[in-house]
Amino acid sequence: MKELDIKKITYAGVLIALGIVFGDLGTSPLYTFKAIIGHQVITETLILGSVSAIFWTLTFQTTIKYVLITMRADNKGEGGIFSLFALIRRHAKWLLWPAIIGGSFMIADSLITPPISVTSAIEGLKEIYPGLPILPITIGILAALFLFQQTGTGSIGKFFGPAMVLWFGMIAVLGFNNLVRDPSVLKALNPVYAFRMVLYYPEGFWVLGGVFLCTTGAEALYADMGHVGRRNIQIAWIFIKVALLLCYFGEAALLESYIGHTLKDVDAFYGLVPRWFLMPAIAISTLATIIASQALISGTYTLFNEAVRLQIWPRLRAKYPSELRGQVYMPSINWLMMAGCIGMVLYFRESSNMEAAFGLSVTLTMLMTTVLLSYYLYSRKVMPKVFIFALLIIYLWIELTFLTANLKKFAHGGWLTMLIGVLLVTTMYMWYTGRRIKNKFKKYLRVDKYLPSFKQLSNDSTIPQFATHVVYLTIAEKPGIIESRIIESIFCGQPKRADLYWLLHVEVDDAPYTMSYSVKILSPDDLIYVRFKLGFRVVPRVNLLFRKVVRDLVANKEVAIDKNHCLVDQGGEYGDFRFIVLKSFLSFENDLPFWTNFRMKLYFILDKLSLPDAEAFGLDYNNVVIERVPLIVQEAEDIKLKRETDLNG
Repeated sequence: MKELDIKKITYAGVLIALGIVFGDLGTSPLYTFKAIIGHQVITETLILGSVSAIFWTLTFQTTIKYVLITMRADNKGEGGIFSLFALIRRHAKWLLWPAIIGGSFMIADSLITPPISVTSAIEGLKEIYPGLPILPITIGILAALFLFQQTGTGSIGKFFGPAMVLWFGMIAVLGFNNLVRDPSVLKALNPVYAFRMVLYYPEGFWVLGGVFLCTTGAEALYADMGHVGRRNIQIAWIFIKVALLLCYFGEAALLESYIGHTLKDVDAFYGLVPRWFLMPAIAISTLATIIASQALISGTYTLFNEAVRLQIWPRLRAKYPSELRGQVYMPSINWLMMAGCIGMVLYFRESSNMEAAFGLSVTLTMLMTTVLLSYYLYSRKVMPKVFIFALLIIYLWIELTFLTANLKKFAHGGWLTMLIGVLLVTTMYMWYTGRRIKNKFKKYLRVDKYLPSFKQLSNDSTIPQFATHVVYLTIAEKPGIIESRIIESIFCGQPKRADLYWLLHVEVDDAPYTMSYSVKILSPDDLIYVRFKLGFRVVPRVNLLFRKVVRDLVANKEVAIDKNHCLVDQGGEYGDFRFIVLKSFLSFENDLPFWTNFRMKLYFILDKLSLPDAEAFGLDYNNVVIERVPLIVQEAEDIKLKRETDLNG
């Protein structure tokens, strides 16, 4: 598949942006007004205040914050909260917290977005068939969507853009047709109407929790930036925003004619649709929500992949179902998300119940993005400090206001996504800190001290040869040092004699798609150090990459390696390579404080549940040896062991 040039504004780029970036934002007219009004009686103050708040929320939150400012904080073209964190993580340790909180609650909110979108679209069938069971249809669509993930979107992705153009064109026309009947609602462009609603309407402040749903897809828009590029998204947003505003103001004009009624008498969205066009509109709406869900699901895989590579989440199996840039498929996440989404449908049953819980988690994500973005602007000196401080204050005020308004949703189901978010934050924190503690207490030795020993062992024919090449994965970032446990593995117990020893270190680069390596020959014909530098969106396939390095070294005559005796493929591999993976376990010799002991035990539980090291690094099991090594963090002291009289005494 031809790679899209995301740095240029192109027709293809804008079309793809329409298809995979704006789905969550674009389908919000299906449920936003239903969430705002709920069971309240429709009044003019409520309608004009709500549509005014929607307009200014889309302007300040989506257009200014995300489309114009945040998307400039790109990491080699990539966006999203973890990409933003990768840009600044080396500046301050505390930045980890807003990153894991924001990422966790965005993932939590993604479990309710597909159910509410698809359910809202399918509920339009009630206009034609009032007794039709909606739940089985919604669950069937969601199940099929998740079952389809393993095949990738490469084959049908090209249809997403035209399908979403059809959707946005439809909502623009439907909204315009109703707006011309009552253009007086355009006076709500004046923000005074929003302030009047908040200040004087009895439930005005809490209505903002429903208004917020119009911008929940802004964070996903930033996360998907790497697929199509900032400029293509910015151009597409002009068309998207016009279509959304026409639809929202059209809905407001429709609801103006139902003042004194409730939503039992009218559907804010499907009320715009002429009766003769209802079935096609439902079909287009359903297709749009499926595409929106697909984009969100793919984005969730990317978030987990980034979290794994940034070492804040346990290792997961990743696959590449298509050639689309950056597309990754994670089977375990797919099935957990399918169970979670179906569980949400069964728990809430109707979109109106989901609306009451939707949006609470993503407000926390937006707050965390504001914190990270402000630090990015400050550290890069993008603008004067006074402007950065002003932006921080303005957006903290806006988002804290929305968060407070959304807290009303906690008791109505919002607690569920909040609980999931807290569990994700806890997992990330425990994995990250447990891994840091483990690495902190690993002992390192100078390599040059042992170089004669490597040569001596390699030439000692009295010891059976373990393999012609022994390869160790090392966390040592410099070629001059080596973990003591590797030295012990090679020389102690049963020594591992080999012709050549290799040390491989995998470094995660802050740029997303870096793929490079460097080599240090520590001792010719005895010991070689190889450092791979891989971007945080690149899943390491060390076996494949290492073969490439060996071929390069042999071709450059830096290393002399005889081919093996395999005759199946005359262009076959070089030598016999045996990978040694050293697996730590918490030794019983430790005497740890309660909190450290708790974190380390939880870390090793997560480690057992995570992908094995061999698979995580892309090593084939046929040439991998796993060695378990005890980890001693804090050795027990003052052991009072008394010797009694000798037994033969």
